[in-house]
Amino acid sequence: MNTLRHMLDFGSLNDEEWDSLCREADKIRQNPAAYASARQGAVLATLFFEPSTRTQLSFQTAMLRLGGSVIGFSDPGCSSVAKGESLRDTVKIVGTYADVIVIRSPLEGSAYAASLYSPVPVINAGDGGHLHPTQTMTDLYTLRRELGRCDGLKIGVCGDLYYGRTVHSLLSALARYKGNKFYLISTDSLRIPEYCARELKDSGAEFYEVKTIEECIGELDVLYMTRVQRERFASAEEYQRQAGVYVLTTDKLRHAKSDLVILHPLPKVDEIAPEIDDDPRAKYFAQAENGLYIRMALILWLTENMEHANRKPIHSAYPIPAERICRNPRCVTSREKYLPALAVGDRCAFCAHLVG
Repeated sequence: MNTLRHMLDFGSLNDEEWDSLCREADKIRQNPAAYASARQGAVLATLFFEPSTRTQLSFQTAMLRLGGSVIGFSDPGCSSVAKGESLRDTVKIVGTYADVIVIRSPLEGSAYAASLYSPVPVINAGDGGHLHPTQTMTDLYTLRRELGRCDGLKIGVCGDLYYGRTVHSLLSALARYKGNKFYLISTDSLRIPEYCARELKDSGAEFYEVKTIEECIGELDVLYMTRVQRERFASAEEYQRQAGVYVLTTDKLRHAKSDLVILHPLPKVDEIAPEIDDDPRAKYFAQAENGLYIRMALILWLTENMEHANRKPIHSAYPIPAERICRNPRCVTSREKYLPALAVGDRCAFCAHLVG
């Protein structure tokens, strides 16, 4: 029986696999015509339970440029999910139509839950405030192209570090590389979650929590800006208390290195002054373009063998219902009640929050 490969967490890639994906992305960039029919006849399904521009369109474009086709939805209200269909049933059905599934959901751990029942590879395109591994692939691929390395860097990460799934994925990935030093710039309310801080400590990474951009901008090789995510807050009042606290301006950039790399997962709102778009250090639009090529490479890798007949999902039937072990209200287990009670050490296997 073939083993399905999924992309749920960047940490599942070893160094050799990651290097291979980057080399493939470089080849695609240099000669896209050579890949125009690489996946002719293949179907990619995009199941987006949350709004998206870059991630959804880049995945769709990636498959189309590989010669494949695309199905899916961007509004769950137009699907059977609105009628109460479970995630399990959705992916089991869609997996009979498609060769790979890309899923984005506001519920943390949704991609992992989908992978338990899917007969085809699942790609995590963002699960709530948890992870966004293909954005991390985009970020690291951009650093390789701009700086030639991902180690020995001083990296500032600014904004919504609590709900920012792109931040959580990026910190976890860059902590694998030697000599990186992190400056975590946020308000007290938007500090990184405890499980992320613990992961940094366990990896031995050097990191500092600071309150302002000015405290560290002169030291940085990379500044990763993020927006404060309105959709993650319980109330408009709570969001307004955090919005607009951090804004990157030309005055602040005067103290930065001439070769600073400014990244942003996008969309940006008001956290970067518009005139900075024209600064040669601003790489976020190139970063978005890089995402297309690395996602093309990922699709090629995951669909290398599209014979699904002998592939079996991890769970082919509903397990006996068990009491939930995760108390995170944003965890997928809070909605999909049939999911098994799974933990990795003292963390929920779905959302990585501490349990017990």
